[in-house]
Amino acid sequence: MTMIGVLGGMGPLATVDFMGRVVRLTQGARDQDHLPMMVASLPHTPDRSSAILGDGLDPLPALYAGVDLLNRSGVGLLVVPCNSAHHWYEQMRRRSAAPMLHIGEVCADAVPQGSGKVAVLATRGTLVSGFYQASLRERGIDFLVPDALEQARISACIAQVKAGDLAAAARLLEQALRRLEAGGATAAVMGCTEIPLAAGAIPQAPMPLIDSTQELAAATVRYALTRGWNVSA
Repeated sequence: MTMIGVLGGMGPLATVDFMGRVVRLTQGARDQDHLPMMVASLPHTPDRSSAILGDGLDPLPALYAGVDLLNRSGVGLLVVPCNSAHHWYEQMRRRSAAPMLHIGEVCADAVPQGSGKVAVLATRGTLVSGFYQASLRERGIDFLVPDALEQARISACIAQVKAGDLAAAARLLEQALRRLEAGGATAAVMGCTEIPLAAGAIPQAPMPLIDSTQELAAATVRYALTRGWNVSA
């Protein structure tokens, strides 16, 4: 049996959200129609954004430990539903015995051409890493990053999701989106897997939102279904 390997816990709620999306996108009629997953939820992994910014512990040893655990389980695909962790994508990919999807690339692929100016919503670390900006630029997509005030709101939104207060997170996200819209943004990439959880609590977003969790889940399901992993041996 070939399994999807999920390196998660960054954060735990975002990992559970990703797993639920994989299940819903598979559209099985019975248990046996669904895709097997091996999940390593490792919430003690040091904060990725802080490390990128130079004021936190290096998470790479913990990421390697998670990859090694999934290697020993014989998974056929590695996915990491944490955007900031993809700062170390190449190191994880080389360590993994299985192919690895890149959350930023599959999300950028989902941005419709002609979207106008796309705001990149992410942790400060992900923005400093720059892989979203690079992916959008490679696809000829115009983008902007939030100014310091709006980034503070986005960072606070992410922190509130991690703390379990989705209502407060949604208020902060909606404020940021409306300010970004006034600044010329016509769509936004939710480049942190906590942000879609906050967006789900907004009655009506002021612009189209491209969801990195959803796009990673969709790419994961496509990869696994194409290879027949939902069919028991």
